[in-house]
Amino acid sequence: MSECPVCSAQITLASDTVVGELLECPDVVLNLKSLNSIHQLSLKRQKARRTGANESRFLHSLMKGRKTSLEAFREQGVTPIMLDDRKLTFDLESVPDIDCRRTLYQSLPAMHGLRLFESLGIRCINSSDVARICGDKILTSVALKEAGLAQPPIRIAFTEDSALIAIEELGYPVVLKPAVGSWGRLLAKVNDRESAEAILEHKTVLGSYHHSIFYIQKYVEKQGRDIRSFVVGNECIAAIYRSSSHWITNTARGAVATGCPVTDEIASLSVAAAHAVGGGVLAVDLFESTEGLLVNEVNYTMEFRNSIDTTGVNIPGRVATYVLEQLT
Repeated sequence: MSECPVCSAQITLASDTVVGELLECPDVVLNLKSLNSIHQLSLKRQKARRTGANESRFLHSLMKGRKTSLEAFREQGVTPIMLDDRKLTFDLESVPDIDCRRTLYQSLPAMHGLRLFESLGIRCINSSDVARICGDKILTSVALKEAGLAQPPIRIAFTEDSALIAIEELGYPVVLKPAVGSWGRLLAKVNDRESAEAILEHKTVLGSYHHSIFYIQKYVEKQGRDIRSFVVGNECIAAIYRSSSHWITNTARGAVATGCPVTDEIASLSVAAAHAVGGGVLAVDLFESTEGLLVNEVNYTMEFRNSIDTTGVNIPGRVATYVLEQLT
């Protein structure tokens, strides 16, 4: 049994429940997005009381895709161990009894953790070099350019004035993105000079690392959808369309996933993009444009909770097989 952090109701846990998993409480209504504080949970509870709703899901740090990844390894006779970087310490003189590390989420501690594990002789999938490149949009764009792969026109600037010049050179609309970020957060579509001046001023005043480097991408009209493909080793194993009425088409922002056939063009471009950043287990985001497919981003911690049923492909199973093959 466990206790709901909002209403103190007793919740029965299944035998295979893992720490942080999405759970249900019959007394409180919450949506499926991760909530980070009891205050937020309480606000949701108050709203539930007003609407009279009677179902709930709350607080998850281990999402469906991550749980299915663990299950896929167990099905192949391997016992995976979850490592919580909030509790990890590293002794660079002592080698832990670990054969391989598969990163399930993107963060600065995770990237440094990969490099520390590698320094101890532990194989990491994906490698710290892949994480470093994919975790930075500028480095990703450079890698794609060096590989000769098509991508939207971009400009990089380091001051408010030079960023405005770069935006004017590209022509409106453009998209301002943080060099480091995911899930479609902190993006801004800039339609005219007045908007550009206001957004650039705000970012300059905020002044943090996220806001002091200006990654500027030409806006691509993408028919209300983009493509996410899944690359494991040398194969593009599946793809989905992510459709939304909003210009941001991340499923984390509400886009709907539907099946996308893996054409020769999608497969070849996806594998080439994955290899450009170092290869491994990667998700590639593609735009459909009047000039053909363009590579938008490459993700080193691919999430597939909306893609297994949609594509009919056992993505975690394919990943587990690949990881184990790398150890032989």
